[in-house]
Amino acid sequence: MVNFHIMTLFPEMVLEGLHTSILGRAVKQGHIAIEAVNIRDYTQDKHGKVDDYTYGGGAGMLMQAQPVFDAYQSIVDCIGQYKRKRVIYVSPQGKTFHQKMAQELAREEELVFLCGHYEGIDERVLEEIVTDEISLGDYVLTGGELAAMVMVDAIARLVPEVLHNKESAVTESFCDGLLEYPQYSRPEVWHDKRVPAVLLSGNHAKVDAWRLEQSLLRTKERRPDLYERYQESVKKS
Repeated sequence: MVNFHIMTLFPEMVLEGLHTSILGRAVKQGHIAIEAVNIRDYTQDKHGKVDDYTYGGGAGMLMQAQPVFDAYQSIVDCIGQYKRKRVIYVSPQGKTFHQKMAQELAREEELVFLCGHYEGIDERVLEEIVTDEISLGDYVLTGGELAAMVMVDAIARLVPEVLHNKESAVTESFCDGLLEYPQYSRPEVWHDKRVPAVLLSGNHAKVDAWRLEQSLLRTKERRPDLYERYQESVKKS
C-alpha cells in the first residue's frame, strides 16, 4: 500500500480529481490512501497569508517557509519521525518524470508531494524537507497540483491490486522502452476499416510477434529517441 500526502493550497482540487474512477475505487478498497494537507491551515498570519515579497526584488510573491514546514511536520507527526518517506517538490527545475520513476516510487510506502504556487517556495524549507525535485516537462504551470495529480495517478496504478487487470501495467507504453502497439475492439469492421486479421487468428505467438513489430514501428516513427535507446539495450543484452 502507498500513502499519498499532498501539501497544497487547493485541497478540494486535488481530492476531487484523485478520488474518482480507478483511484477512487482503490482508495475505498484500501490499496492506496490519498490525503490533502492544506498549507494555509498552518500559517501564523492572522489573515491567512502564506506568501510574501522576495528578498532582492523581482516579480511575484513567494510561498513562505514557516507554513510549508509546519504542514509537513503535521504529516511527520502522523506517520512517525523515523519512518522512511520521499518528499517530492513538484517543480519545472526537477528531473523529468518518466515511467521507470513511477515504478520506483510505487514501491515506497509514504510519498509526500509539495505543490508550489506564485514564484515558488522559500529555498530554505526546500533544503530542509525535500528529497526529490521532479518535473512533468519543460513548461510552467500556475501551480503544482495538476503535475502532482498526474504523478500520483501514474504511480498509483502500478501499486498491486489497483488495476483489476494485472497485465495492463506491464503491456503498455514505456514499460519495455517502446510505445504500445495499436489496439482494436468490436465490431470487426468500422467505417470500412477491418481489424488486422492476425488478431482474429487465435495464434498467440503470431499476435505477440505482430504487437512487437507494431510497437517497434510506432516507436521508430513517433519517438526515435526511445527507439535508439531500445536498440542499444538490445545490443547490450
